[in-house]
Amino acid sequence: QVQLVESGGGSVQAGGSLRLSCAASGISFSIIAMTWYRQAPGKQRESVATITSRSITNYADSVKGRFTISRDNAENTVYLQMNSLKPEDTAVYYCYAHTSRGAWGQGTQVTVST
Repeated sequence: QVQLVESGGGSVQAGGSLRLSCAASGISFSIIAMTWYRQAPGKQRESVATITSRSITNYADSVKGRFTISRDNAENTVYLQMNSLKPEDTAVYYCYAHTSRGAWGQGTQVTVST
């Protein structure tokens, strides 16, 4: 059974930092690409950052230079380091595993205040 558990969300002031974690179980983590998505109130879910099994990364233009995605295959965990946070980064953040059926975590709230 695939399980993705996010953690690390919270409330910060603009300019602050947070580090999100997503612990995976029930999958062959090291060979699976992982993506962080986010969904703000009233908006569609959008892709934020992806890391392949070979640790090739890709970012949305809105977060380039501020966010960093990484993975620890020994810990079956993917991270999202978020720096220089802006109020428009406020959203629920989800991790997604690119398995044959796809798998989502439950989400973690990030709130950035001015």
